[in-house]
Amino acid sequence: MVAYVNFCVQTLYNYIDAGIFLTLTNKDLPRGKQKQKYKKVRKAARAPKGESIERRPEEVAGREAFGHWEMDCVEGKKRSRKTLLVLTERKTRFEIIIPMKSKKAKNVVAALDALERKYGKWFRVIFKSITIDNGSEFSDNDGMIRSCLRKYIRTNTYFCHPYSAFERGSNENQNRFIRRWYPKGTDFGKVPVKEIKEMNAWMNDYPRKLHGWRSAAVLFDEEIERLKAAA
Repeated sequence: MVAYVNFCVQTLYNYIDAGIFLTLTNKDLPRGKQKQKYKKVRKAARAPKGESIERRPEEVAGREAFGHWEMDCVEGKKRSRKTLLVLTERKTRFEIIIPMKSKKAKNVVAALDALERKYGKWFRVIFKSITIDNGSEFSDNDGMIRSCLRKYIRTNTYFCHPYSAFERGSNENQNRFIRRWYPKGTDFGKVPVKEIKEMNAWMNDYPRKLHGWRSAAVLFDEEIERLKAAA
């Protein structure tokens, strides 16, 4: 007869810390048990090219409104120069990963142009805002916000304070998922695009506790249907 024992999450962490599991350590967990650290906000050495996060609407911070994103780059091997542009929708945690030839501003603009062409007239309501850091790859603010299809502004950008990655917290958490597949130093030039798409789909189909074990993909699709029904 097999006996089953239920453990709470904290008990499991305590057992791992105590070394009860001979081959399991915190390094084997998707995210190590860490205390959240907050850094003092520091002033930028140069002014951002667009609006500061301080001017971002309160509804974005509350994660109650759909269509507000965080954006970052996940770099690979330095010599290959190829990198991943990653966008995370704040409410649903839906992820979009776009391979780029290099971490340059023109490639970021080209990637957003491709996204706008994909979503067409819906782009403005699906991508209401994008929160980014002050990296050189995001220096062409005019190129990022202007539409490649019509004469209007397609999105709003908000720049984080320097050294404040926690202001893109969802983005940073998603990047850790990517690093489970592709550790630092990975040559993205040798990774097939199909494989990256499979990873992207896995992330979006992953059941999440904060969503009541529903996936980001399900919630994202529901939001899109809601937008179309209200149009």
